[in-house]
Amino acid sequence: MRKTPARTRVTPRTRAALAAVAIAAIGATTLTGSPAAASASAAAPGHGTSQFRGVNWADPRDNFADDYLQLSGLSTSDDYAQTYARSSRIISAFRANLGANTVRLPINPYTVNGAYWKSYRAVIDAASDRGFKVIVSYWEGTGDKRDGLIDDEATFWPMWDTVVKAYRHDPRVYFEPMNEPHGYTDAQWADIAAKWLATYPSVPRDRVFVSGAGYNDHVTSVCADPRLKGTYLSLHHYGFWKSYATYDQWVADLKERLGDCADRTVADEFGAEMTTGLDYNVPTPSSNPVNFIQADTDTFRKLGMGSVYWPGLRTDDIYSIQKLTGDASRPWLTTTNQSGADRLAWAWGRGRPVAG
Repeated sequence: MRKTPARTRVTPRTRAALAAVAIAAIGATTLTGSPAAASASAAAPGHGTSQFRGVNWADPRDNFADDYLQLSGLSTSDDYAQTYARSSRIISAFRANLGANTVRLPINPYTVNGAYWKSYRAVIDAASDRGFKVIVSYWEGTGDKRDGLIDDEATFWPMWDTVVKAYRHDPRVYFEPMNEPHGYTDAQWADIAAKWLATYPSVPRDRVFVSGAGYNDHVTSVCADPRLKGTYLSLHHYGFWKSYATYDQWVADLKERLGDCADRTVADEFGAEMTTGLDYNVPTPSSNPVNFIQADTDTFRKLGMGSVYWPGLRTDDIYSIQKLTGDASRPWLTTTNQSGADRLAWAWGRGRPVAG
């Protein structure tokens, strides 16, 4: 939120070769001191989710599209190898600049069911090959389609058939059936999530993220549904949802949306202004964004929750914590707000607390 036929088979040997080319292109000096590749294994839901430390990589259109998704820094005219090389650099920059080990990516039927899927797969492959956990999530279209409902089940299920077939054996890839299903009641959404699980029984439940109901704004209803047992839950939380709240009020707001389900939940969207000069390392009681970010990152750390910032990269978004730099064919990233990056590090179990 914010607001947001037969296909070519890529063999493991091809992916490995492309990975070697991409890593060589990045250069050894760039990667010096980067955190080690994340383990593919993850703690089971119900035992904490702090292993997910990530960012969203988004289309400039907020991922709502009626055509191919084009992630910031990529081009739909690029082939698999070109997309893989660019994606490898951006994923490496997420790790080098932020210490991330997880990326959340959008999918839609236009992209997966169309010719661009041959190239778009390179984004997922590059992230997985770099040791990242990858959360793939369905986004709806624009205009009247942007209603919190599945746009067209006749294309939705074939999309997931393709994605699941391609990645069910990759332990680093996680499946989120739908982003922000706010057009459904809590009960209706739980029914759809249960249908997804029944449709793809070969997918381990601990590789599924069930979105919270509404705008992913509470997980209490899906957490209580026994049909969804064993899955991760995804929560979204944003400071702009209130015109102003104190630090303590933001902590209380987050905990109310979590209920007793923090040990299964990943906040796979949360964010605030990063390009307007705010300092998130300094207590500023009069600033709603500062109160929000400090409250959320403190609480994620305290509860052992994973978090995936929105957005890690989205062109021309004031919330974006990374910005493209360098030649378009060899992209790299710079951090837009170091204090924001510090707060992510704190949420992820590193760094220092905010000075009082």
